[in-house]
Formats: sequence, C-alpha cells, structure tokens
Amino acid sequence: MSQTHPAPVAPLSSGAAPLDAGDNVLATLAVDLDEALAFGSGQLVLSEQALWSRPPGVGGWQRLAIAPDLELRHHDHAGVGTLELTRPGERVARWRFTLAANVQALRFVKRFEQLQAARERGVAPEGDDPTRCPSCRAPLPPDSDECPLCTRELNTPPSTWVLLRLWRFARPYQGQLLIGFLLTLAATGATLVPPYLTIPLMDKVLIPFQNGHQIDPSYVLLLLSGLLGSALLAWGLGWARTWLLALVSERIAADLRIGAFEHLLGLSLDYFGAKRTGDLMARIGSETDRISVFLSLHALDFATDVLMLAMTSLILFSINPWLALVTLLPLPFIAWMIHLVRDRLRTGFEKIDRVWGDVTNVLADTIPGIRVVKAFAQEGREAARFRDANKQNLAVNDRLNKTWSLFGPTVSLLTDIGLLVVWGFGIWQVSKGEITVGVLTAFIAYIGRFYGRLDSMSRIVSVTQKAAAGAKRIFDILDHVSNVPEPANPVPTGPVKGGVTMESIGFRYGNRSVIRGLNLEIRPGEMIGLVGHSGSGKSTLVNLICRFYDVTDGSIKLDGVDIRRFAVADYRRHIGLVLQEPFLFFGTVAENIAYGKPGATRDEIVAAARAAHAHEFILRLPQGYDSLVGERGQGLSGGERQRISIARALLIDPRLLILDEATSAVDTETEKEIQKALDNLVQGRTTIAIAHRLSTLRKADRLVVMDRGEVVEVGHHDELMARQGAYWRLYEAQARKAETEEGSDHDAVLIASTLPQPSAHTMVAK
Repeated sequence: MSQTHPAPVAPLSSGAAPLDAGDNVLATLAVDLDEALAFGSGQLVLSEQALWSRPPGVGGWQRLAIAPDLELRHHDHAGVGTLELTRPGERVARWRFTLAANVQALRFVKRFEQLQAARERGVAPEGDDPTRCPSCRAPLPPDSDECPLCTRELNTPPSTWVLLRLWRFARPYQGQLLIGFLLTLAATGATLVPPYLTIPLMDKVLIPFQNGHQIDPSYVLLLLSGLLGSALLAWGLGWARTWLLALVSERIAADLRIGAFEHLLGLSLDYFGAKRTGDLMARIGSETDRISVFLSLHALDFATDVLMLAMTSLILFSINPWLALVTLLPLPFIAWMIHLVRDRLRTGFEKIDRVWGDVTNVLADTIPGIRVVKAFAQEGREAARFRDANKQNLAVNDRLNKTWSLFGPTVSLLTDIGLLVVWGFGIWQVSKGEITVGVLTAFIAYIGRFYGRLDSMSRIVSVTQKAAAGAKRIFDILDHVSNVPEPANPVPTGPVKGGVTMESIGFRYGNRSVIRGLNLEIRPGEMIGLVGHSGSGKSTLVNLICRFYDVTDGSIKLDGVDIRRFAVADYRRHIGLVLQEPFLFFGTVAENIAYGKPGATRDEIVAAARAAHAHEFILRLPQGYDSLVGERGQGLSGGERQRISIARALLIDPRLLILDEATSAVDTETEKEIQKALDNLVQGRTTIAIAHRLSTLRKADRLVVMDRGEVVEVGHHDELMARQGAYWRLYEAQARKAETEEGSDHDAVLIASTLPQPSAHTMVAK
C-alpha cells in the first residue's frame, strides 16, 4: 500500500504514544471519564497502523492494531459520550467522555471510517480531514464544526448598505416617497432664493445709496417681497414634506416590526433555545424605533443636505467658478475623516447594541422570576448583575464617545478655516474688481448654508451607523430560515383519523444524538403511554410528533402521509397539547380557554370547562369567566391552571392528544380531579401520554418503554411486568420509593402522637 502523509493534526500531549517507525498520526481525542464515570485525563491516538489508547488513570499505552473487521461506534446519553471498538460478536474496548468532547469524538470516528475505507481499497488514507474545513482547509476549532474563516462574514460589523434592504418594506409607499422627494426638492430650492436676492439688494440698493443715489422704494419692496415669499414657501413645503415622510417612515417601521415578529413566530424552537428573551425584545422593539427615527428625521435631513449641497454648488459655480473651488476646498479632508471614523462608529454601535441586549436580558430574567428571587433573598445578586451589565454598557459608550467627541469639533474647525479662506480670497477678488461686494455677500450667505449642511452631514454618520447596526440585528432574524420549513405544495389534512406511524426516525440536537432508529405505529383512537428514565427521549419524541422539530432521519406519518407534507398550522390544528407546566396568558379565564379557538361562544367555553372539571372553581372567582388571570396564571393554583389548559385543549376538539406529565406537579387530591378531566379528554382521540408515575398510565392501551432514544419494550402493563425487563425495573423502583415515603409519613405520625398535646389555654392564646 502506497504511503502518503496526511495533513498534520494537533500535537500529542506529554507522554505521546510510541508510534511505529514510519507511522503517521491521523487524529487524536482527549477522553475525560473512566469506566466508573469519574473524571480523569486520557487520550486516544489514531495512526495509519494502530489505535493507541491511554485510558484515564492508566499510565501506559495500549496498542490496538487496525484490522478490517474492526468498527468504531459512537453514541451518547444523558451527558456522557461513548466510543466502542467492536468486531463481530465482541467488544474490544470502550472509552467514555463528557459531551464537551463530542465534536472531536465524531471527527475521530469519521477519520477511523475513512482509514478503514482506504485500507479496504488498498490506497493511502486520504480523503477529507475532519479536523479541517472542507472548503478552505483551515483548522476547525476543537469544539465546533463551523469554520471561523468561512463564517467570518456572519460576524462582520454591519455595513451601511444594509439600510438599502429596507426598500423591501418601503416599496408599498413609493408613491408617497416620490411626492416627498419632490417636496424636498422644492423646499430646498425655496431656501436658496434669499441669498441670491442679496446680490441686487447690496449692489443696486445699499452700495449706490452710500454713493449718493436715491433708493427706489418699489424695487426694494419687490426684493423684500421675494425674500418673504420664499421664506413662506419654504416653510409650507417643509411642513408638508416632513408630515408626509414622517407618516411613511412610521408605517415602514411598523411593517418592519410586524414582519420581524411574524417571522420570529414562524421559526422553530431551536432558534429560541439559543436566544435570550431580552435580546429579542430589544431587537423588535428598540431597534425598529431607532430605524423609525432615522427614516423620519435623519434620512430626511440627509436628503435635504445632499440636495442643498448640490444646488448650492451649482449656484456658486454659476456666480464665480474660482471662488466656488475655494469654497469646496475643505470637502476632501472632511470626506477622509468620515471614512476614517465610520468603521470605528460602526463596530462601536454594534457592541453597544449587544451590551444593551445584556441589560434587557437581566430585566427579562429577573422580573418574571421575581418570586424566586425574593424566595431565595437574591435581590442583591440581581441588582449586582444589572449594575455590572449597566457598567459594561457605560464603558462601551465611553469608548465610542472618545472618537465621536473628537470628530465633530474637527469638522467644525475645518469649515471655519474654509470660511476664512473664502473671506480672504473674496476680498482679494473684490480689490481686483473681479467680483462685487454683493456677490461676495451672497457667497458668504451660501457658504454659511453650505458648511452648515456639510457639518450636519458629518454628524449624521453617527445616527446612520446606529440605524445600520439596528437593521442588521433585525435582518439577522428575517434571514434566519426555520428548521421546520413549510412545504412548497402542502397537502390538505382533510378528515383526520389519528393514526401515527414512525419509521426509523432519528434526531440530533446539535452534536448530541437523542433519537435513534425508532419505529412505532399508533392506531387511531389508541392511548399510548410513554415511559422511561429522564433523558430517554420521551419529550423529544413528542416534540417531533408536534413538529416543533423535524426528524433528521426517517419519517413520521399521520394517516399514512408524511407530516412534513402538511402546512404546519393546518397540521397542528389537529393536535391538543397539555404540558406539565401550563402557560396562561394575561387576560380573562374565558380568553385563555378560547386561545386555540378565538371565535368560540360562551356556551362552548363553559362546556369545555365543565368537561375539564374547572367550571366550579371558575364560578368562585370574583368575576367568574371574566376574571383576569395574572401573567402566567399567577393568580391561580397549579391544579386550576392545569384544568384550564385541559379545557383549552378540549375546546379545539383535537384528533391527536399529547399529555406531557400533565399531573406530575400537583397533589393527590388535585390529581384525582385532573384525572377525571383527562378521562373526558382522551375519549375517542389518539392519545400519547408521558408520565413518571406509572400508576397513572394503567388505562393506556399500550405502554412504550424508551431508553437512550430507542424503544426497548412495547406492551400492556401485565405483559411487561411478566417479562421483568426495563418496565418491570422502573415499576419496582417506583414501588420501593413509594413504600419508603409511606414509611416516612407513618413514622412522622407516630412521632407526632408521642409529643405533648397543647393545652386549652395555649390553643386559646394561639
């Protein structure tokens, strides 16, 4: 077999494996758990000839020669990853590690498979190096599959050009925008009339009067009327322009806000798992307000400034080209300064946005969890968190203000110097008789407006970069594609029977495998109980059925049709979901029950509440069904919130019912009430119920036992108990726990009975 040297990998740790002569290292992996799952330090080294192993706690290296029948398998469960080296009918070796090393482990397995494939073909172990980016061949970070070079564009500061993407939301208002532009053009032209009228006012009225000529009142009145008329016209046009464009900008910002929120609602749950609530609130709230202010005020001012500069330049060149060139002398220096400062402002404002998101995150965490904060007396800790976030926000703003505070005065200094140059050059031209005093006066008036607009344009760099940073953060949401896409040609659900079929489904959450090769068929109207240890994949399976996530392998079918072929909203309309911790919205009890069916009548709401055994306690509330429920249902007990959520599910009359630990968080008496409501809810529906208390699933038609993302047993309660397998072990463990708790309660009663009873005087005093 010909030998070629593969790309180099990370160097071995101290005490490297004693490789054979001429052998090459292909991959390394640090393992940090021993067989007893205790932390330690070990290492695996894959070479062209062997797999070298130094497990945690073992000093020497073990050499495992690469043979054609060897296979390296990877799986993970409950935060622990495992690599198994096997051959048919035998496990040769096993290594454990925490999921912090899971990405490297997957690369290690891929490199092993490439080596075996190359040996089978009788060629050198070439192919893709999993430690390097397949596109640019740059080394990948140890804990990530993303190439830092290829994804650099995703982390670059926002470009000002991102503001042009707002045209997508401005297009419906292009007629009003055109009218606004014409009004701006006319208003700017009107403001340029007064300086031009100063030329005849100086040269034909004031200077001749000083030389002994009489003033013509009618001519002076005509000039003054022109000045007054242009001022009034500029005022009227400016008011109309500002009013019209302010209305349009508010609508553009409102459409942007609605579009971002609607797109956010359409994203899958994994997006929200990686984001903070405060950050998303800041993006949709504060950033759209900032863009609205930019569009209604600063963008309008910028357009006015550009028109003013262009039209003023034309007038200046028409009056005297040489004096106009001197007037424009500071422009290159100001443009150079704007270019120099722009990048610093751009990165600075993006940092400010991120830091401000941290401030709002503290608020979004603390205020909803204020009961927990007070219960654990952590007010000081939360205040310190807010103080630290606010201090960081202040530090970032201070660094940016150092740059901005120097920029503004420098631009003002350059414009003042330019004005002095114009004065000097203008006086020299007057002394030469090349221009009149009136022309110089008009020039000075125009230059004042010209430099004023130039200074305004330089200052708008700040707000432009702020708006660009905000627009980038909003378009980051709009550009994100949901992992649960809508089908191109959705199939109508039609009448749903409720049969669910899972065919070899698999699902990975990040780099962690959660479901593997699962097969299960649920008949219409059947009640299935999902049982298993925590982390066995029960809730993930329910999320896949609800299509909160999409399977990575296999398919889930409803009545024989892949659920990915249905429109998401159409499919979920047939699913009723009752969670372990029901979420109620701020509003009335009736509004919460009718959340899934907003058009429900009061009779339908009451009927659903009766079926959920909630009608009686609702009538005891101050306003009955019109009583306000506090945020997240804080005004109700856990059992009352659960029964309202059951009524909410009953009202939509779903064909597929999901019960996720619906009774685990309540006391025994409340559980009985909820169980009665659930008995009404499950009738005639396909039901999938998750419960830790196995006794609550005795009415299930079948029990499905899951372990490590796989179905290990299926059957009735008595059948599974007779097998004495995984279900039997779960049931026995719960029974022993229940006996222990009952024994503790009995001991408590005995101890209480031996204590002296309080006297009548003591009871009266209490």
